Amino acid sequence: MTLTEGALAMLAARLGPGRPGLDATRDAIVARIAASRLPPHPLIQTDPSTRFAMALGESFGDWIRKRFGALPPVPDGVAFVESTEQVRELLDLAQTHNWIVIPFAGGTSVAGHLDCPISQRPILSINLSRMNRLLHLDTTSQLATFGAGTAGPLVEAQLRAQGYTLGHFPQSFEYSTVGGWVVTRSSGQQSLRYGRIEQLFAGGRLETPVGTLTIPTLPAASAGPDLRELVLGSEGRFGILTEATLRVSPLPEHESFHALFFPHWDAAEAAVRELVQRKLPLSMLRLSNGIETETNLTLAGHARLIGWLQRYLSWRGCGDGQCMLMLGVTADQRTARQTLREARRLLARHGGVYIGPAMGSKWAANRFKGPYLRNTLWDQGYCADTIETAVDWPQVKPLMLAMEQTARDVFACYDEPVHAFTHLSHVYPQGSSIYSQFVWATAAGGFAPNLERWQCLKAAVAATIAAHGGTVSHQHGVGRDHATHLKDEKGPLGMATLAGLCRHFDPQKIMNPGKLLQDGGPWAS
Repeated sequence: MTLTEGALAMLAARLGPGRPGLDATRDAIVARIAASRLPPHPLIQTDPSTRFAMALGESFGDWIRKRFGALPPVPDGVAFVESTEQVRELLDLAQTHNWIVIPFAGGTSVAGHLDCPISQRPILSINLSRMNRLLHLDTTSQLATFGAGTAGPLVEAQLRAQGYTLGHFPQSFEYSTVGGWVVTRSSGQQSLRYGRIEQLFAGGRLETPVGTLTIPTLPAASAGPDLRELVLGSEGRFGILTEATLRVSPLPEHESFHALFFPHWDAAEAAVRELVQRKLPLSMLRLSNGIETETNLTLAGHARLIGWLQRYLSWRGCGDGQCMLMLGVTADQRTARQTLREARRLLARHGGVYIGPAMGSKWAANRFKGPYLRNTLWDQGYCADTIETAVDWPQVKPLMLAMEQTARDVFACYDEPVHAFTHLSHVYPQGSSIYSQFVWATAAGGFAPNLERWQCLKAAVAATIAAHGGTVSHQHGVGRDHATHLKDEKGPLGMATLAGLCRHFDPQKIMNPGKLLQDGGPWAS
């Protein structure tokens, strides 16, 4: 991605000049990696370059370690498995020799799911990216079984060739995988139509250290607790998901995205809440607050067109503080026309100004490019990160404002500004997700001061979320980054229950330690 002159001017005005740093080279990092502690095995690669590639995900902490060359522990070997049987073989081997096992597929985790602990035990990364095929499609039941390492584009390509779609489009869609979606409870951009991954996940196969857990596909059941819940959100602590059966849909006749503007946040939130509680068959509602609306319009460039738009919006009553809503319509042609007509009628009653599908088409064309902006900002001397949660409607606005203010308070301690802005990316009749983004100037001094500022930001905003009754994570899982705060949501008995499940499936504590539950804490497995 590139930044326009207007975007660079906005950053300089809000944050001051950027401070570009000097990136470490990959060769220099790889040269410092110690020899593997694993014995030779035909499935395991032990060269330093391959091992380093599996050492981290994409959380901000992971990312600046790679940028500054702060070498973390790396796995001792990487196995690129191609079948469930190979996963089973390696888990049995790890159990016998007391190795640590960390599952890896797309590598897109932004919550610290993939880092290696400092350990006397050898660490094996099991990479599932070659388990990337559609294994079976049952068109009668509309069920599709995939290898857990199948990335988003391969999922859609294989389904669309036969007239179907999963409809799961997280922002990490280009690289994230079926297995990662399930074990972190992912949510796609059009979850309003297709559902979150827990609605799409029908069954599958989990290879655990103590055996295989096979979950059959059933349309519904009252046969005790749903064992799918042991897999959903398990984050590699109980075992490795190797196959997932998902509920798919026929390709829609029509899909379009439309932009509307509201004069201020209160009108926009009330409109979105009423719309989702009416349960119109929309596929997406994505509401940006005033600061994000201004930021997105600046990033878009096309200053002359945006100027004409602003004059029109001002004439219609949407001036300073305006909020943009992106609305998705995905259905057959008749339903799409009726739904859009009814949605526009309802939104107009709250002051919504309909702009049409042009901006929506532009958004759809760039919908997966957001993560790359972090690289562009870094080159200009700025850092960026996101923090997300979900809460019931009465707390949505207070928590949104509190998260942004908390970030400003944190950086005020360093005598630095921060640019904070927010959108609601997934809305429900009960409440909404809150997705806040933060941009600040890179600190001088290398890795340590930049890590410290990020850690302070995460801890302070997490405390604010807990104080308002929000979840520790709406769509990215817990990993290591959020594990400290999970007890605030689950409570003592809930944490003890999770720890008990870890002991049951993984008595030797070989599976992805430190993720979901903190090792060494009162609830450690």
